[in-house]
Amino acid sequence: MIPAETLRHAEAHLRRRDRRLARLIEVHGPCTLGRRRRDPFHVLCTSIISQQLSSKAADTIQARVEALTGTRGRLRPAALLGLSVAQLRSAGLSTAKAKWLHALAQAVASGALSLRRLRRLDDEAAIEALDALPGIGRWTAEMFLIFALDRLDIFSLADVGLRRGLCQLHNDGEPLDDDAILTLTARWAPYRSVASWYLWRAADGAVETWA
Repeated sequence: MIPAETLRHAEAHLRRRDRRLARLIEVHGPCTLGRRRRDPFHVLCTSIISQQLSSKAADTIQARVEALTGTRGRLRPAALLGLSVAQLRSAGLSTAKAKWLHALAQAVASGALSLRRLRRLDDEAAIEALDALPGIGRWTAEMFLIFALDRLDIFSLADVGLRRGLCQLHNDGEPLDDDAILTLTARWAPYRSVASWYLWRAADGAVETWA
């Protein structure tokens, strides 16, 4: 979890560095990132299940998977490995997603992926470790760092909501290229995750519903 005093310090830093972002902070109030602990394995499973699905569809399928495993609210590697791909597909998962969940569960169960070790890695090393897994790309890894590991300085170039919010804030809604975005967001370091929280709210209310 992220201490409230850390978030208040981050907000003050962002206000000083970006007057336009300061207005967003006033409108949306205190940031609530890291307000509760999230189980890292469960978050990764949720991210795989929810890919390219509406929130409603993802929630329905996840509830079915949890019912099959008997682990409501907290998916576990052993429980997933106890089910076949066909059983996972019966919950509404695609074959690819069922296999990705098995691969993730196997990696964690075997120790090939240590979620505890991930916490000790720097941001880029943790992203690379996750990106190497089937079904987990860079965007998913970046969201995992923000919402499961409470990393404070992540900005995801691949996130459509963040790009939209930033362009609304600094370019009258017109698209900006990657170099321009990186230049603008550099001033927010080391609290780019907190700035992202506000941009999601500026981008038509899009927030961290992925996990």
